[in-house]
Amino acid sequence: MPVSVVRFNLVEPGASPASLGARYRAALDMAAYADEHGVTTVQTEEHHGVGNNWLPSPFAFAGAVFGATRTIAVTVSAVIGPLHDPLRLAEDIAVLDLLSGGRLVTVAGIGYRPEEYAQFDVDWKRRGRLQDELLETLLKAWTGEEFEYRGRTVRVTPRPFTDPHPLLLVGGSSRAAARRAARLGLPFFPSAHLPELEAYYKEQLTEYGTEGWTMMPTAETPLLHIAEDPDRAWAEYGEHFLHEARTYASWQSGDIRSAVRSAATTVGELREEGVYRILTPRECVAAGLDNLVLHPLAGGMPVEEGWRSLRLFAETVLPALPA
Repeated sequence: MPVSVVRFNLVEPGASPASLGARYRAALDMAAYADEHGVTTVQTEEHHGVGNNWLPSPFAFAGAVFGATRTIAVTVSAVIGPLHDPLRLAEDIAVLDLLSGGRLVTVAGIGYRPEEYAQFDVDWKRRGRLQDELLETLLKAWTGEEFEYRGRTVRVTPRPFTDPHPLLLVGGSSRAAARRAARLGLPFFPSAHLPELEAYYKEQLTEYGTEGWTMMPTAETPLLHIAEDPDRAWAEYGEHFLHEARTYASWQSGDIRSAVRSAATTVGELREEGVYRILTPRECVAAGLDNLVLHPLAGGMPVEEGWRSLRLFAETVLPALPA
């Protein structure tokens, strides 16, 4: 059966605290509903200082999801590694791994927005070295044993639930990211469908004498919204998708490769492009996608419309998919 994902970044331009609080609570209700209906994964992410209220605290959100669910996984894709204190992050992930019984998946990237580094007074030029330190520290910390860290002996407790450690992948679209994953024997998560980078990662595994695997987006991984009348939905809600697409586009320089990359400047162009798709339930089933990523609250989507999309997905699409 295809992998099913419900994605949340909790964007809402111009939201009041009350409105945003309602959106967060709705997302938790949606996660619980998705869990009850067999959705595979909730996916969330991290960005800071964004005017449209993009979620900055994915692990806090993940903890709330775990409290509302029983079986669904939560993937943080991606945590911006160099912005985090390595010891505190090791503790946070260990606690979430224990709370969830091993349902947390963490993809560690280095980000692509210098302004986020500036906000936390982290040197953008040192991001690669900081990422190396972070990943190495996490792996040592989760053993529960003492180790040397920045000139002192430390120990992180409690140990995580998952043996030997919570699922941790290295994300990115560069050879440096692939080398980093291979050197540490960690799985690699390319940020787009990049077979040549996967091949390079495998070469580096051989070079370092380590083992690993790749979790790569398929060549076609659109962000989905389900509606009985796509024409009406595009007319009424297309601006929400366009807002998110234009936000992403403003962040991504020419060397950034992402599965979510749009050049559209109008709703019509966005619809034609296919990065975001509004499909009927029948069209969604017929698309034959290996990964179905539903984005019910994209770009500040009204919560009621998000629920309509999720219910159609869970109650009409998923039961019709091949086992």
